[in-house]
Amino acid sequence: MPTVLSLCWRYLRAFVIIYLCLYAGNALAVVLPIAIPGSILGMLTLFALLATQILPVDWVKPGCHLLIRYMALLFVPISVGIMSYTDVLSAQFGPIVVSVVVSTFLVLTIVGWSAHKIHTRSVREKPSE
Repeated sequence: MPTVLSLCWRYLRAFVIIYLCLYAGNALAVVLPIAIPGSILGMLTLFALLATQILPVDWVKPGCHLLIRYMALLFVPISVGIMSYTDVLSAQFGPIVVSVVVSTFLVLTIVGWSAHKIHTRSVREKPSE
């Protein structure tokens, strides 16, 4: 029985941490003068906590694995919601396609250029001892 309670505690702790970061991001979005979604700020907050090792990865791993496992199911409500805006999407089809193509090309170009710069750096010589 302790293993079941331990497993429940791990999932509960993971989801509490994820939701706290989400709510912190939403609160930060209200305070900041720029328009960045709170969910993005919450993810960045969670990333900062994990990257600085303030928050152990093992604390959020069970919840993250569960969310990733059922990610396709989580997109169903969004897809159904988009279907109610088919008239708007069809009226703006041209600008949407142009923006998708241009942004994809920009991302590919910037990532390719960055990867080229990183991988072609000359190796610095070691100082002589």
